[in-house]
Amino acid sequence: MRPLSYTQISTYQTCPLSYKLQYVDGLEPEAKWYFSFGDTLHKCAGYFFRQRLPGYPSLDELLDFYHHSWCSDGWPSPEDEAREKAYGEHILREFWRIHTRDFRVPLATERMFITDIQGVKLRGFIDRIDKLDSGRLAIVDYKSNQQLFTRDYVEGSLQLTLYQMACEQLWDMPVERLTLYHLRTNTPVSSGPRTREQLDEAARLVVTVAENIAAQRFPATENQYCPCDFPQYCPYYRHQYGEPVPDRSKPEPLRGVDIAAAVERYARLLSDRKDIDNQIEELRDLLVQYCQVEGLNRVYGPEHAVTFRMVERKAYDQDAVKAILEPLGLWHQVLQLDPKKLGDLLKSGDIPPDVQQALVAATEVASTHAQLWVRDLKKDREE
Repeated sequence: MRPLSYTQISTYQTCPLSYKLQYVDGLEPEAKWYFSFGDTLHKCAGYFFRQRLPGYPSLDELLDFYHHSWCSDGWPSPEDEAREKAYGEHILREFWRIHTRDFRVPLATERMFITDIQGVKLRGFIDRIDKLDSGRLAIVDYKSNQQLFTRDYVEGSLQLTLYQMACEQLWDMPVERLTLYHLRTNTPVSSGPRTREQLDEAARLVVTVAENIAAQRFPATENQYCPCDFPQYCPYYRHQYGEPVPDRSKPEPLRGVDIAAAVERYARLLSDRKDIDNQIEELRDLLVQYCQVEGLNRVYGPEHAVTFRMVERKAYDQDAVKAILEPLGLWHQVLQLDPKKLGDLLKSGDIPPDVQQALVAATEVASTHAQLWVRDLKKDREE
């Protein structure tokens, strides 16, 4: 099995079928402007820290690199591209201003790694690794998300957890700090290192994903990113986006069926049923109230009659019943006071009359509710 990356693991977690379509079947997703923008900013951050001597690049050099690295794929319009390109220049000016104040050459930038996690090969690129004065490592990963992430998000980031595992294997030095750097606001959000328990949990997750991939388990999983770039292959969206299936390939009962019309009719009937149920409940309450106020057990219309009765739900004093039945070896038959089984036992004739009376005495009314029965008077007259 080829090495897995964090992106592949994350894709599998989100939707195993999407993983298969991209990484097994080799389908290429459509270019997205936000990926183009983020990739360009990533390259520029890497360029800034990749310079060794005489130090960091000048602002003009950084901006020149930015314009030469600009990716024009996936932009919805030239106006959108121009606006974001100007915004990206603003981001990099601030990035340069912040990082030239206390510039330190990092231990590594854009470091590629391949490591082993319980027999599973993991590969990836770490944006930046710093060696701190404490002798420990700090990992920085650049992100261009629209929203600034929270500390909880950073503390739960599987990507940073895997990067910590990789760094500690590569350099045999402990990690002290994990950071997601929000490029749009030039804001680092950091957390401490993962615990041994968290590292072990992440390792188990990687192994589980690898096992599922090896077993070719690729179910479609609907999620917040649906539909993806491959809806024509997805059982949730194929009917909407895919080619219609010819009638000749369908089983006989489905030939000529207008499934779109069936969907709409089903939805309308469900909506109508909800409305009808609400009307029934309102009329039921009206009839119950009328019968209670007038002291009636039945009310009549021209063609139907409705019978009203208050029905009691019985319950039993569990301790009392257990004390009665246990000496007779019958408690197990009601399975810790199953009302139905106890009722069946009372009707069975298997217990003496005095015990029956004691059980009836242990009965109490748990609740009451109104019941209505509709009678078809027209049908009665016809019969």
